[in-house]
Amino acid sequence: MKLHDSGVWLRAALLALPVAVAQIAVTQVQSDLGMRPFSSAQAQEGEQRETRRTPALRNAVYEKLAEAQAAAEAGDMSTASRVLDGMLASGGKNELNSYELANVYNLYAFIHYTREDYNAALQAYENVARQPDIPLAMEINTRYTIAQLYFVQEQWQRGVNALLDWFKLTENPNEEAYVLLAQGYYQLNDYTKALSNVEKAISLYQEKDKTPKEQWYNLARFLYFEKGDVTNTVRVLEELLKHYPDKQYWVQLSHMYGEQKRDGEQLAAMETAYVQDMLDKGSEQVTMAYLYLNAEVPYKAAKVMDKGLKNKSIESNSRNYEILGNAWRQAQEVEKAIPAMEEAAKKAEDGELYARLGNIYLDGDRNEDAIRVINRGLQRGGVRRPDSARLVLGMAYFNTKQYDKAREAFQAAGRDERSAQYAKQWIQYMDSEIERQRQLESG
Repeated sequence: MKLHDSGVWLRAALLALPVAVAQIAVTQVQSDLGMRPFSSAQAQEGEQRETRRTPALRNAVYEKLAEAQAAAEAGDMSTASRVLDGMLASGGKNELNSYELANVYNLYAFIHYTREDYNAALQAYENVARQPDIPLAMEINTRYTIAQLYFVQEQWQRGVNALLDWFKLTENPNEEAYVLLAQGYYQLNDYTKALSNVEKAISLYQEKDKTPKEQWYNLARFLYFEKGDVTNTVRVLEELLKHYPDKQYWVQLSHMYGEQKRDGEQLAAMETAYVQDMLDKGSEQVTMAYLYLNAEVPYKAAKVMDKGLKNKSIESNSRNYEILGNAWRQAQEVEKAIPAMEEAAKKAEDGELYARLGNIYLDGDRNEDAIRVINRGLQRGGVRRPDSARLVLGMAYFNTKQYDKAREAFQAAGRDERSAQYAKQWIQYMDSEIERQRQLESG
């Protein structure tokens, strides 16, 4: 029995990315936005790699910003906005220097973002970045947030462009930035650039003896799979399992080993998940059974199917009972195979399985049962070789000495040229046997 075609299911499993790009961006923006826009920028000035003559933040302006910030911290965005509006009203904007304006717009941006007005937040951050002579650290942080907000709004190309501008300002980009850029390229269907950036993030983490994040590996795994690179898909899945042992990765790795014709490892990966009770889906358990059958371990295949059908994790349909029956039969457990095949035949739409069950009964000298199920199958219809079924039916009638019915069955089988010769031979043999018995009785 060959492993069933699960290509569609496998593709869906491999393509599933656990975290959407926009969701990552939103989370990151939320963590990057602070409630101390001006004080944090001042603290970072020492990190600059170039000297900028940044204007001073005057005390009166600082106090107004602190008032607006306190209101924002208390969730009173209306008061915070009113304070900022007052700072810009009646020519106040012209009285503020570039650094002071940058802090006003930075706090505006936070208020707009909190209100989920992302367009207004973007405009405010753009105003921050436009101010001359602000601390380099402040500009770097702002440009990164601008890129993230474009991602939040699914403006992928603008987000990528903004992020590339940020990279030009940054001496040591962090790993998360490379991942964000990878996700942007992924959304633009530029898988080559997406892959190079997520691999860069992974390698930077590994160089620091840090474990790369699960979602990074998943993005790399997806991209390699999309490119048809089975070898690297397997490599990434193996890495994932070292750090994040999860059912889905064992299942995916099993399938990918199958793509590489590594049958033993394909079975081992799936079995690892099964023995840990990870395979909770019926389709996965059926796949496990098929793998055992392909490896000529039918007893284990039967045990998997039997357990799943009993606890209802495997769907109770004809096909699955047929797999169970075939597994028991291959394992030489005929007495267990028969009830499974009976159930399979009962649930089937046609009579084919009843015809096949008739062969099993005939082999076990259960002729009355063979007669019963074959007749039921022929009545139901859809038997692929009704001539063969009638040959078996004739044999069962012959074994029970119902010679008239046997002759009728053989004659019906003989109307199909594929069975004509066998039917003729059986009729001849039956006639000779009847004659032999008559002579014995008369003599």
